[in-house]
Amino acid sequence: MEPTTSFQKDSSAFRKHFHDLSTPRFTTASKQNVYEYAKFFQDNHAPPWLFELTQAWAKLYEEPFKGVTADGTVREGVFKAQDEGLNIGKIVDAAQIFLGKLDEEQKVKVSYPINAREWRGWSNPEILLRPFGLRLEEVPEPTALAILAVIESSLSPEGYQKALAAMRINHFLGELVKLPQIMNKYSYNFLLFGTPSTSPDSPWGWLLYGHHLDLSVFFKGPQIVISPTFTGAEPNIIDEGEWAGTEILRKEGNLGLQLMQSLTPDQQAKAQTYKLLKDPGMKQTGDLLTDRWNKDDQRHVCGAFRDNRIVPYEGILVSTFTSPQQSLILSIAEEMLLYLPGPSRKLRLEQIKAHFAETYWSWIGGYGDDDAFYFRVQSPVVVLEFDHHSGVFLANTEPMKFHTHTIVRTPNAGDYGQAIRGPAERL
Repeated sequence: MEPTTSFQKDSSAFRKHFHDLSTPRFTTASKQNVYEYAKFFQDNHAPPWLFELTQAWAKLYEEPFKGVTADGTVREGVFKAQDEGLNIGKIVDAAQIFLGKLDEEQKVKVSYPINAREWRGWSNPEILLRPFGLRLEEVPEPTALAILAVIESSLSPEGYQKALAAMRINHFLGELVKLPQIMNKYSYNFLLFGTPSTSPDSPWGWLLYGHHLDLSVFFKGPQIVISPTFTGAEPNIIDEGEWAGTEILRKEGNLGLQLMQSLTPDQQAKAQTYKLLKDPGMKQTGDLLTDRWNKDDQRHVCGAFRDNRIVPYEGILVSTFTSPQQSLILSIAEEMLLYLPGPSRKLRLEQIKAHFAETYWSWIGGYGDDDAFYFRVQSPVVVLEFDHHSGVFLANTEPMKFHTHTIVRTPNAGDYGQAIRGPAERL
């Protein structure tokens, strides 16, 4: 039977874990706008563990882009330029309508060269570390809606609903902890790279980033790359108000647990790289550039600014799985690649399947119905990470299923479409 977590169970679980909102952390932040909040963080190094991580991120941001690899060497020839049947004309039209709503100062602020380093400037925390582009909450509503229209035209219908769900849950969290100026449905920055065009000879793209939603979208004519992406939620549901019933990221987790529980004990032992979510065997020296665990990323290895990380293969080869188990890998991939338009997603899934002989499944934590966990699918063409986290704005000190982070990376220089860019277009 497929393991599930019920909406009602998640609701009752997260509502047991509220912080005291009368403490200085919340009363101070409640009086700040997003810039004052970021300055307070920088000036006071509060919290220190996150400030120290941002200093490590700054070092990583200075590195030339290479790409995530398994061994430090980029494997050439993995990706190719191709016609995916993308309706690029519709997307260009939406981008032109958006640009038509901007004054000259806004156009300058939102526009970057196609090879700009700012592609890599996204991060997941609610703290606005790099105020690039235009912020949705700072532009008139018609302009914000025009940005959403660009996003909607680029993504699959179901992928756009997933993005909206992440933004709405962020808004819901802001209401729960009384920090609506810091976390709301429009607390995201939007950047445009290159000039919108239908021609493969004139690639372009956009970046949206903010708390629990980061989307990097690159176009080369009728081809689209959506990678890296970060999608998260704390909590993973909305149980009251305008968007009550919204939920996100549960299906991916349930599919992963179903797969892990379907393996033989021997396979489970091979897949389980660490038994504990914060395992003594994980490197935790305080070197945030190389440690296997830190308080923000927790078990993730491919988060913000980890564009060049070496991630050795771990776990068990997917080629040893039964056909139904391999189908579960593809179901997980489909959910985590949901932002891609249908035809492009189909091609991506075929590519992933073609590399099953080099695809690894790894797991951290327990795999009982109620256990929090981490899993990763990794091959030469994709890295998919799923992780349950401890509380940030909720008070649970241990990872729980109502706080989830997911990351999609395309290794071997696939992120940001680098592998299919021309020499003058590369990061």
